[in-house]
Amino acid sequence: MFDPYLPFLCKSYINFIPKHYCGGLVLCRCWKSCHSKNNEYNLVVCNPATEKWIELPPCTIDWPNAPEEYLGFDPAVPSRFVVFAMNLWEFIEVMIYSSDSGRWTTLQSGWIDGTFPVGHLDCDFLNGTMHLMTTEPSVATVDTEGKVWKEIDFPSNVPENYDTSSIGQSQGCLYAWYIDTSNVCQLSVWAHDDYGAAKWILKHTVNILELFGRHSREEDESYTIVAIHPDRNLIFLSDGKEKTISYDMDNREVYVIGTSDEFLDVQPYVPCFAEWPSDGH
Repeated sequence: MFDPYLPFLCKSYINFIPKHYCGGLVLCRCWKSCHSKNNEYNLVVCNPATEKWIELPPCTIDWPNAPEEYLGFDPAVPSRFVVFAMNLWEFIEVMIYSSDSGRWTTLQSGWIDGTFPVGHLDCDFLNGTMHLMTTEPSVATVDTEGKVWKEIDFPSNVPENYDTSSIGQSQGCLYAWYIDTSNVCQLSVWAHDDYGAAKWILKHTVNILELFGRHSREEDESYTIVAIHPDRNLIFLSDGKEKTISYDMDNREVYVIGTSDEFLDVQPYVPCFAEWPSDGH
C-alpha cells in the first residue's frame, strides 16, 4: 500500500493536484509557492508505489487558457512515457512531451474542425495511442509521435449527450458505455477490439435501477460508471450521493463498496513497481 497524499512530493512543493493516472504513474500539477498564478505550475510525473518522480520542463507555448494534460504510460515499457498538452477551448495545436527526448514538441492538430475532447477523466492510453472522448460523442486518437490522427464514431444509437457516455479499457480492448436515462436507466456496454473493421460489439445491457434496488428514477438522480476493471468484466457505478457498487457482467453479482459521494471524479489505480525513472528523484 502507498500513502495517497504523496508525502514525497510535499518535500519539494507547497501544493499539488493529481490530474491524470495511467499505468501506475500519476501526472500532477505542482506549485512551489503559494503566490504562483494558476498557470504557473510545474508538471510532475510520479510513481506512488516507488516514490520516484520527475519534473517536466515547462511548456513554451503561450495559450490564453491553461491546457489540459494527459499522461501516456505502458507498464510493459517502463522506461518511457509521454504527456499530451491541449487547449480545449482553441483546439488547434497539441504539445507532446517524450521522456526519450526530454523535451516538448508542438504539432498542429490532425483532427477535423469541431473535435473537442471533454477532459482528463474520459481518456485512455492503449496500444501506444491516446484515446480521448469528445463531445460528439466519438473517440479521437493520436499516437505518441503525433503522426497518426483518427476519430472513432460511437455506436450509432448513442445520442449527442456525453454526460451519460464515456470510455475505458479492459483486457486490452477499448470499451464504451452509455446510460439511457429515458429508458429506465438502461446501461449498454460495447467493446472495440478491431481497429481495421472499426466496429463496436455490444457486450452487455442492464437496468441500473435494478442494480441499485430501486423501482423508479427520481428527477434529481443520476448514475455514472466510475471505472471498469482492467482485467475482468467488472464495472463500478455510483449514484453520486448515496451508494457506489461493483457489478460483475459475467455472473451479474452486485456488491456495495461505498455509501457516500466519495467516489465521484475518481480514477482507478494499479501500482507499478518497475524502477522508474532511472535519473529522477
